Amino acid sequence: MHEVSLIENVIEIVTAEMPKHDVTRVQTITLRIGEMSHALPDALIFGFELLSKGTPLEGAKLIIQGVPTKGRCKTCGRDFIMSSFWKKLEQKGFRGRSPLKDQFDPCPGCGGTDVEIVSGKELEIVEFEGS
Repeated sequence: MHEVSLIENVIEIVTAEMPKHDVTRVQTITLRIGEMSHALPDALIFGFELLSKGTPLEGAKLIIQGVPTKGRCKTCGRDFIMSSFWKKLEQKGFRGRSPLKDQFDPCPGCGGTDVEIVSGKELEIVEFEGS
């Protein structure tokens, strides 16, 4: 459950940034989480509620913006959303690290299979708001 360590880092980063922005209490934290990060939103929220107790972040709302996996065809340059990336891997028996070359959707424009991942790996703190 890597979500706990992710949330520990979020709390540490936001707590360190608060004095720089003259914030003593946080109301919201917005995160961008890519589909390929495998971070489960419910687990992130649960971990945040648990680990933020007794801190200036306690009671803050965690807003999670999901980022779909997007590929870019190296043949024609077209960007496209890769459909159900992880479901397809699980259906093929993916259980950990493996070569992913044959796992990607072909380009819907030219049918090319030489695809680069351009989004979906994000783990970012977008902003926090407080007073």
